[in-house]
Amino acid sequence: MPRFQALIPIAASALALGIAAPVLAQDNSDARYATFAPSGEPINHRIDYEIWDEAMKNLVISMGPSLRQSAGRPDSGFGSRRQYGHVSRYRLEGTRIMFSFLDADIRASFTEYRRDLESVADQVDIQSLSRNEQLAFWINLHNVAMVEQIANAWPIRQPREIEIDGVALDEARFITVEGIALSPRDIREKIVYANWRDPRVIYGFWRGEIGGPSIQREAFNADNVGRLLDRGARDFINSLRGTQERGNRLDVSELYEEVAPFFFSDFESDLRAHLGQFANEDTRAILDGTSGVVASVNERDIADLAGGVREPSYTNITSDGVSTSFRIPQSMARLLAQREEKFQRIIRQGRTGTVTFSNIRLPGDPEDTGEIE
Repeated sequence: MPRFQALIPIAASALALGIAAPVLAQDNSDARYATFAPSGEPINHRIDYEIWDEAMKNLVISMGPSLRQSAGRPDSGFGSRRQYGHVSRYRLEGTRIMFSFLDADIRASFTEYRRDLESVADQVDIQSLSRNEQLAFWINLHNVAMVEQIANAWPIRQPREIEIDGVALDEARFITVEGIALSPRDIREKIVYANWRDPRVIYGFWRGEIGGPSIQREAFNADNVGRLLDRGARDFINSLRGTQERGNRLDVSELYEEVAPFFFSDFESDLRAHLGQFANEDTRAILDGTSGVVASVNERDIADLAGGVREPSYTNITSDGVSTSFRIPQSMARLLAQREEKFQRIIRQGRTGTVTFSNIRLPGDPEDTGEIE
């Protein structure tokens, strides 16, 4: 895992430029998953996620808060009609993982770390940990597994195209905890959604797509899980990926329809109440000015910096203005230049200080207020 440190020069130089990682699921009634229900008598044990925390700090790039402005379609490469890199209107929202910089050793370390997390359940009774400790474990395990498999499959345009032994990634049971094979979807729906009533949990799970909740630049743990879920909720709800105004109608992410059976039984009423808890001024105006809700917003493209492709044309990047430190694809350089322009616009608007820029705890961050139910 120290291999992640090799990416620090890349990340540092990027930030200087304005850059700042089976079997089909069965019915939900499957009794095997009942074993993962939290115990009523928690023990005071902690799991150390320092390794994953280091990885996230070095591999994840924030695109900054949404300005609710669609990014226009970029021009094609010089002398070619082929479009490399990201073309999504949402490409300047959320976070990105630098998959294109990962070598075989780093990719292998993801698998090793996922197996290490699986083995934790053989050493400690996960169900007897505090609810926040359990929740952090499941979110981290899910996200580690998603990063691992997307890294192994890269370059790929859309994570949902990935298959493991012929089964779609989200449904493939390649994760094993306490001898039970789990898919990413099993972790979300049969363990977390089934045992946590707070809809904030949906923002912890990263699906590898631009259109979904962002992956955070730090690992979840019992102390920060509430804060990070709040951050994820604010980022997603106040973005074009989460909510949009279409005439007099509120259009929302398809994610909300997917999780409605668990959290939004009265879909429009419950969802609007939830969105209102995290809405900023612009989003509040959208909520107040619309009626009806349609879950129609999606973006399947991979949440990386390169758009899931290897581009043949590169740009030289310098860290000190003199010596060349590394090369990046031209489309990536263009994306990062657009990101820098966006940040300068935010500064001119006086919208600095938002937690989206950093993985550190800022004075404006709310305190965690206990166990997430």
